[in-house]
Amino acid sequence: MRRQVESSGGAVGHRLRQGTRGVVVVGSALAVLLAGCSGDAPESGAPSGAVGAVDDGATSGSGGPDTVDATAGPLPPDDSDVTTAEPEVIELPRGGTEIFPEFRLFGYSGLPGSPGMGRLGIGDLDEKVEEMQERGEEYAGDRPILPVLELIATVVHPVPGADGMFRTYIPESIIQDHLDAARRHDGILLLNIQPGRADFIDEVRHYEKWLVEPDVGVALDPEWAVSEGQIPGRVYGSTTGAELGEVAEYLSGLVEDNRLPEKVMVYHQVHPGVVRDELEMEEFPGVVVIKSVDGIGAPSDKIKTYNLVNETKPDFVVPGFKLFYEEDLVLGPIMTGAEVLGLDPQPEYILFE
Repeated sequence: MRRQVESSGGAVGHRLRQGTRGVVVVGSALAVLLAGCSGDAPESGAPSGAVGAVDDGATSGSGGPDTVDATAGPLPPDDSDVTTAEPEVIELPRGGTEIFPEFRLFGYSGLPGSPGMGRLGIGDLDEKVEEMQERGEEYAGDRPILPVLELIATVVHPVPGADGMFRTYIPESIIQDHLDAARRHDGILLLNIQPGRADFIDEVRHYEKWLVEPDVGVALDPEWAVSEGQIPGRVYGSTTGAELGEVAEYLSGLVEDNRLPEKVMVYHQVHPGVVRDELEMEEFPGVVVIKSVDGIGAPSDKIKTYNLVNETKPDFVVPGFKLFYEEDLVLGPIMTGAEVLGLDPQPEYILFE
């Protein structure tokens, strides 16, 4: 998921050379990933109401049935054994049911065993989350941080695979490990999807058993969504506002059916052409849609990309911003919290890769 914006010619070629790291850095991890999913996800913990039994008959003192006068009309209901439980309010890990304006999201992305794919894939997971929370204080502004673990769950690669989709699902045990870590630190988990030739809605539905949990959302990476005849890493992929809206509608249904707090849906964008007809996207209740601008380079270049890509942002979509530990440091320096929070519009989700 490397991003590149250059003022001189050859931007796409250089960007794709950077971008191929998102394909080839899987390295030793690819053999594990090709093993596919394993294990079952936990059942949803969504609560349900309880209704007690109602005695709809009467018995005489002798144990036989009493006679009922048919002209007397129906007996009044006996509510003595009826209990009605209020639906339990399922909250976000740090309280409440709404993401904004209570929190600022701050996260790391990555995949275990693939350091080139992001900070989250380096070293001990709990240590990385603790590092993330400490680093996030600089970018929090006047709000508390809600930590985000953005795990690359559907990994694109330059070979088609058995189904011809140019992508692999990571083992479910890795998803469970990251969800457990998110819960230990009162954060949320986002499942990042690099779909290859698959459709976003099908890839998101694949993770439904996780998405019915109150602290799991998705992050869509359309740069890696390619069409028939295209190979990821050789061209920029793309999606449309209608396709993004289809995912948002599906997530909204999960929120309603399972009485969940607001669910996060991120889509990453490195270049205006990566999301077409963006204004066709519709807003759906219970889903917070975030557009993460992923420009790479010196602060001036990143700001230009941020301003350009946000020109087509629908009003209901929340702004986000990505920083890169390695590339931004080389081409940078890395933007400070004050610089990031000074962007207009101010980012609500700040992500380090």
